[in-house]
Amino acid sequence: MRIAITSDHRGAEVFKFVQDLVQLMGHELTAVPTCTGESCDYPDMAWGACHSVSEGAADAAILICGSGIGMSIAANKVPGIRAALVHDDIGAQMSRSHNDANVLCLSADMLGERLIEQIVQTWIETPFEGGRHARRVNKIMAIEQGTNPATIES
Repeated sequence: MRIAITSDHRGAEVFKFVQDLVQLMGHELTAVPTCTGESCDYPDMAWGACHSVSEGAADAAILICGSGIGMSIAANKVPGIRAALVHDDIGAQMSRSHNDANVLCLSADMLGERLIEQIVQTWIETPFEGGRHARRVNKIMAIEQGTNPATIES
């Protein structure tokens, strides 16, 4: 899998940990802008990684900021992105299996390395279940296009 990883300044240390983890898992990293500790704005970082996903240069992205909230909000403004802010491995599993999330958002301030490792591994390894969940993802995409999701049948 090709994964874009980025962070703002508060996520810089966790960024390095996640980058190493993803490479150890055998995945390819795609180049996107990231902070190396200097102050930067999370919307800029989120857009770069999410644009990689929406344009097909990356299969997925992992975004890291202090709380994860800002990255999640910014990411979900990019067409084609389904970003999930995840705090445990159950959320990681559900965001992939039920919501087909293509972007994982993490909090650098609230999660320890062991939990981050569990979340990232679960999120990457969990497949989308499809079935009734595919209909719901289609409805999410309809909202993105300005369509009432109640009009979507499949």
